[in-house]
Amino acid sequence: MKKTTKKSVSKNLRGRDYLSVDDFSPTEIKSLIKTAAEMKAHPRRFRSALDGKFMALIFEKPSLRTRTTFTVGIRQLGGDSLLLSPADINLGKRESVFDVAKNLERMVDGIMIRTFGHDIAVGLADHAGIPVINGLTDLEHPCQALGDFMTVLECKTGLKKLKLAYIGDGNNVAHSLILAAAKLGATLFVATPGEFRPASSVLERAARIAEETGATVLWTADPIEAARDADMIYTDTWASMGQEAEAEKRRPLFAPYQVNASLFSHAKPDALFMHCLPAHRGEEVTDEIIDSSNSVVFRQAENRLHIQKAIMFALLRP
Repeated sequence: MKKTTKKSVSKNLRGRDYLSVDDFSPTEIKSLIKTAAEMKAHPRRFRSALDGKFMALIFEKPSLRTRTTFTVGIRQLGGDSLLLSPADINLGKRESVFDVAKNLERMVDGIMIRTFGHDIAVGLADHAGIPVINGLTDLEHPCQALGDFMTVLECKTGLKKLKLAYIGDGNNVAHSLILAAAKLGATLFVATPGEFRPASSVLERAARIAEETGATVLWTADPIEAARDADMIYTDTWASMGQEAEAEKRRPLFAPYQVNASLFSHAKPDALFMHCLPAHRGEEVTDEIIDSSNSVVFRQAENRLHIQKAIMFALLRP
């Protein structure tokens, strides 16, 4: 059996799934970020850490960073990977999620899936006797969130004293950031138009976690309230993959949430600008912000490599 007992999960992530930020405790998240930092600083120490391990990488959505970082990451740890596209599987149509899970568990050591419905990733994890990692679903982007907080901790000190702001669409990236902020005891303001606020289930879960960690997670419709005195301003595209048909309709609603010089002026002078990429320049962010000295978007992108190496190592290690 791949699942560890409830008694041992805090001590050992080996064999676990990572589908949501909520799957890991605050201590486990901090440990993963620490391991990722060690891997970034001393990559040669880990070059045989997953010697002989093999990952199946399932992509039902286009990808630059996720595909590159998982492919390169497992190689840097001594393992290898196989890319599986919709033409190879067509989950739930050509083959059922159950059948795919039962095939792959006999052939590889772990699965990363980047898909649309979160239920597909959950079903794969339920049926596969090997670790499953969420590389992105419509509900969450959990690897991104841990890489983002790794980036914040590299650039700033005293996380619990910082004010972080996410401004834009209350999407999968926002959901994972909300849960990560709650787990790590951070203060996060999320500003979105009312009809595009994050899922109530995510905000309610974050509120319960915050009672234990001392975090503050607040939603507002006012982007200036979120940006005021912020140490970090984060945004994402206004229409996620699969929502392209809505992009034109969304633009006027999201225009006040564009991260531009005017909005950024409400943040602290040394505030970071973050974006999970790809960016639609001139829409959710202007060139002068994303290309400024405050921008750490490419450091974020690199840190996806390191945090995902740490996750794969923790789940797949011998």
